[in-house]
Amino acid sequence: MAGGTWTTQNKVRPGVYVNVSSQSGAIGKMGDRGTAALALALSWGPAGEIIRIASQDDIVKLLGYDWANEELLPVREALKRAGRLLLYRLNTGVKAEATASGLKATAQYGGERGNDLSVVIASNIEDPSKFDIKTLLDGTEVDRQTALAAADLLDNAYVTFEANGSEGLQASAGIPLTGGSNGTVTNQNHSDFLAELEVQDFQTVGLISQDNSLKALYTSYVTRLRDSEGKKVQAVVSDYAAADYEGVISVKNGVILSDGTVVDKTNAVAWTAGATAAATANESLTYQAYDDAVDVDVRLSHSETVAALLSGELLFTYSGAKAVVEQDINTLTAFTPAKGKAFSKNRVLRVLDGIAVDLKRIFETYFVGKVSNNEDGRALFWSQCAAYMNDLQNIGAIESFNAQTDISVVAGADSDSVVLETVVKPVDSVEKVYLKVKVV
Repeated sequence: MAGGTWTTQNKVRPGVYVNVSSQSGAIGKMGDRGTAALALALSWGPAGEIIRIASQDDIVKLLGYDWANEELLPVREALKRAGRLLLYRLNTGVKAEATASGLKATAQYGGERGNDLSVVIASNIEDPSKFDIKTLLDGTEVDRQTALAAADLLDNAYVTFEANGSEGLQASAGIPLTGGSNGTVTNQNHSDFLAELEVQDFQTVGLISQDNSLKALYTSYVTRLRDSEGKKVQAVVSDYAAADYEGVISVKNGVILSDGTVVDKTNAVAWTAGATAAATANESLTYQAYDDAVDVDVRLSHSETVAALLSGELLFTYSGAKAVVEQDINTLTAFTPAKGKAFSKNRVLRVLDGIAVDLKRIFETYFVGKVSNNEDGRALFWSQCAAYMNDLQNIGAIESFNAQTDISVVAGADSDSVVLETVVKPVDSVEKVYLKVKVV
């Protein structure tokens, strides 16, 4: 269903069009958060499609490496906070393969990881007419089958099998697969990813790249989704305060983990995207510790920190053997009457985005095409919106809300439209404390 902002009541598609600005002045439940998205160049896994990953998944089968491997650093960092990761492999690569002993084995996916696969063929102890065929990854058995002929073998998560020649299977101590390569990544691969992502539900999309043309692409993407499609998502990039937009978070520096691993600013995008996606409407990341980090990779002086914050950079600061988020902000710095300074605070933005997304969802799920546009129907919609806003107030996301004066639902210009107007005051986190100490 359509969404976005509106100036005049001239929309054609059924939908909810929401304007949020900083002007003065029981079915409706809050939606779930916690989904981040990343597109990466990898050495294993399905290419050109989005796969859903959670921390409890068998990551070796999905991506070819265990969680500790450096190859999966961005995936691991994102899932420290995010409940779900929408992962897209950008590169297709070339599949490794091997042909020997009456068998052809081909890696399930293109990429260099396929070169770490091998196949062992041994006579079966109980039935010497049959063979035990083992698939090894880095020398570790990941699959075993017993078969009389190659045609009897089933493909597994790592290789596909087919007969080679007419001599039948023969014993072999090890047949290594070779020829696997990762291939290259183009900007078109990122465009394809963003097109696939558009129809998914997510809160943040991270860019693990220093390419400014890609940063501009991701910025344009979230700008269109937020302002034209009504999909309130954020992009997380590094070193791109030039975006000057509430939908873009720019990471200034990285961190050092307890095992000595350096997560630079480009890879710290993954944790920031996951943490932002998982943060609730009544939660700020300001001074929250980066999980398992003991220091920052680049320490900034006080003046450098102030300059970074004023330019719209999210940065990490060393504090008591931890790396903490200095301030949970986005890149918006050119404030206007319609978008004041509050819009640069991500906690406030999560509240406003949540209102826009959740009220749209409530309308689509329970009202559009189901309820008459008369006084009773509008009163029902008002009651559900008011209940939702009261829930926000009860968890401390907004304050000073009065349903009788701060929300109204009236008939629109067309017979099938309504206009919802509400006044909200988002609650920010305490970040500055000014003390006066009087000595007597």
